[in-house]
Amino acid sequence: MDSLRLAVIGSTIIIIAAIVFALSLIVMPGTAAQSRAQGAASPSSSYQGAIPSGVLLRVPVSGIYPGGDSNGLNPDLQNPLADDPDAVERGMKDFAAFNCSGCHAANGGGGMGPSLSDDKWIYRSSPANIYLTIVQGRSAGMPAFGAMLPDRTVWELVAYVKSISEPPGPTFGKTTSLNPQSPSIEQVPAEKIQTATPWKFTEPIPPNGDKSGG
Repeated sequence: MDSLRLAVIGSTIIIIAAIVFALSLIVMPGTAAQSRAQGAASPSSSYQGAIPSGVLLRVPVSGIYPGGDSNGLNPDLQNPLADDPDAVERGMKDFAAFNCSGCHAANGGGGMGPSLSDDKWIYRSSPANIYLTIVQGRSAGMPAFGAMLPDRTVWELVAYVKSISEPPGPTFGKTTSLNPQSPSIEQVPAEKIQTATPWKFTEPIPPNGDKSGG
């Protein structure tokens, strides 16, 4: 009789443990699997991007360094896709697919969001700073896309933004925008051509603002 009672109690404990385990998977899906895969790994070590998170965290967002010394920081961290000849073209497609032009306008000319095709930057122009702006977001209205976009896609966008934002030569203006007013030479409108190098396609604007052919 005692052995039967022990068997019942043991079976009950096993059933309760199984129910608790199943409920834990429902409440926190993936937690058990992640824990087994990562062991005692820290949260930062779960980052699977092209550049380790610890290295990215050493990229300064401003040019102001404690004590004026940038030693130990990575202000010149480069795009890991720099040698990928197709990264810029993919980034241009990403820019359109994720509606980046909704804020920054086509070809990055500037709209509700700042221009990306001139040489003026709020949060610095290095590839790593552009990456962090996309991933972290910025207080002026830039959303954080780090949880939404694959790491490779972000670096493709970085490659595209760097391509369209190469400082134009002395004969070119800065960009097409309302404020400041457009220069005497502007990029060809995006509805005429989609390109990752918009400054190679420019057209003059007569002094009165009227283009040839009306």
